[in-house]
Formats: sequence, C-alpha cells, structure tokens
Amino acid sequence: MALSLSFASCTSQQKIAETKKSTPEKYLNSISQENIKKNLYVIASDEMQGRNTGEPGQKKAGEYIINQYKKLGIPFPKGADSYYQKVPSEFMKKGFSPKLNDSENIWAYIEGSEKPEEILVISAHYDHVGMKNGEIYNGADDDGSGTVAVMEIAKAFMEAKKSGKGPKRSILFLHVTGEEHGLHGSRYYSENPLFPLKNTIADINIDMVGRRDTLNPNDNNYIYVIGSDRLSSELHTINEEMNSKYVNLRLDYKYNDRNDPEQIYYRSDHYNFAKKGVPAIFFFNGIHEDYHKPTDEVEKIEFDALTKRAKLAFALAWELANRENRIVVDKDGK
Repeated sequence: MALSLSFASCTSQQKIAETKKSTPEKYLNSISQENIKKNLYVIASDEMQGRNTGEPGQKKAGEYIINQYKKLGIPFPKGADSYYQKVPSEFMKKGFSPKLNDSENIWAYIEGSEKPEEILVISAHYDHVGMKNGEIYNGADDDGSGTVAVMEIAKAFMEAKKSGKGPKRSILFLHVTGEEHGLHGSRYYSENPLFPLKNTIADINIDMVGRRDTLNPNDNNYIYVIGSDRLSSELHTINEEMNSKYVNLRLDYKYNDRNDPEQIYYRSDHYNFAKKGVPAIFFFNGIHEDYHKPTDEVEKIEFDALTKRAKLAFALAWELANRENRIVVDKDGK
C-alpha cells in the first residue's frame, strides 16, 4: 500500500510539473505577419530618410520603436534612465571615414521571473546608409526586417508575461546603431554593458531576414545560421531542435563555414558579443540584388518568410530563457 501511494504521489507530481511547464506554441502563433508589415512600412518609409547613423531620420525611427514598446507596456531596463544608450560620435570615429553624429542604441526589457540576473540579448541594427545623390536607401531588408522581427518577438514575450508565463531569465531587446559604419553600436554595448557580460547567456542577432537571396531563387523556406556552434555546442543543437519542433525552415550553414570567402560571421552585431565570450547566433537570408541599393524597398519583402524566421528566433529565445540551466560555453569561438 505504501509503495502504491508513493508511486501515485510521484506520478501526480510529475503531471503537475508537466502542466506547469510553459510551451511556446500559443505565443509563437501570436507573431503576426500583419503587425510586422505595419511596423516595417513605417521603419523603412521615405520619412526615415534611410536611417543613417545619428541623422534625424534614424532618430525618428528610434522614436517610433520606443513608442511601440511603450504601447506594449515593455519598459526600458532596470539600471537605465531611458530607452536610450547614448553612443558618442567620438566612439564611432574610424580612420578617414566621415564623422558621425552622436547616436543611440535602443533597449527594452522583460525581467525574468526566476533568474532575473541572467540575460538573453535579442539584437538587430536599426540604422541603414541614409541618402545618396538624392535617393533614399530605405533598407527594408537591411535591417528593417530584423528590427521589426525583434519588436514582434518582444510583443509575443509580453503577451506570455501578461498570461503568467513570462520568461524565467531576463530578455534585453537591443536595437543597435552604427552597424553599417563598423558595428559601432554593438561594440559600444559590449564594452559598456548594462548587465555584466558574464551574466549574458547568449545573443540572438537578426539581420536581413525578409527576402530570398540569389542562391535560392525558387524557395524562401530557409535561413542561414551563422555562429551557433562557435562557442556553445548546446546553442547549435537547441536551435536545430526548436526549428524541427515548431518551424521547419531549412537551416543552411554555408556562411558558417570558416573558409567561406564572405566571412559573414565577422560582419554583423553578434560578433561583438561572441568575441567577448558570449554564445551568439546570427539569422540571415543572404545577399540579394538590392543589398545596399535604393531598391531595398518594403514592396519586395516576403512577409511569409520574415514571419516564419521571426518565429524561429522566438522559439529559440523561449527555450534559452526558460530552460533549467543556461547553455554551456564549451568551445573557443574559432
């Protein structure tokens, strides 16, 4: 009788634990193609004048991003006095390049319910290259697509929090400046982090996820995954598991090849986290014919692909933020 009662009790406790375990499906499905489209039509509009670092158009785009976070009830991080992290002009000085104005990283924050001191960063750069010869380079894909993906992922996590299913670890939604001029904003954050980098469990970086590239003319159901195995074997494995379970994109590791001539691992904001020892993963749709041209317009964005890629980033973030142990750092980053 005692053994039977004990077994029943253990089984009951196991069922309760399974019931309490949060799963991402409901919130993953709240990621809205319509909302992504609405935000991108603003972020990549002519009104933003190509979002050049420190210019009025970029600052206007930043104000729009912040207002969306305010509407969602997502605050700026603890320890900050606003949604801005100022990045001084002097910090972005680079050789003989044109002088850039003071600019800002933008951050929003959802505090973890159980391990708030551990931080997951989800990043995208919100700058582009501005205007040239009177033409506006709107950068709808680069990186308007990543910018609105981060905003939509934040919305989904906030919905989870309001339902009592908020992340166990804290999440910093980081929109960085100055990427196009030399990864300046992410470098500034990595050298002046609001939260200690030793407590930062990973960076999920989203840069160009709204199009198909020239290597995939007949298919947009893919994403290039870069850097996932450089510092943590678990980050790589978890991303594959989340994709298989929830999204089913084709994961392409072409640009993760150490010998790939494009060397894209070093060319977006995740790298400034990785070089400081923070596991980082970069989602990327590859190079297309409108890259860094005035023709990178919202009308060419494939919103089905953008939404699906945002869902993968969300599913990965959900697992990293809620799993029992933070992912291991068991590789040297090379």
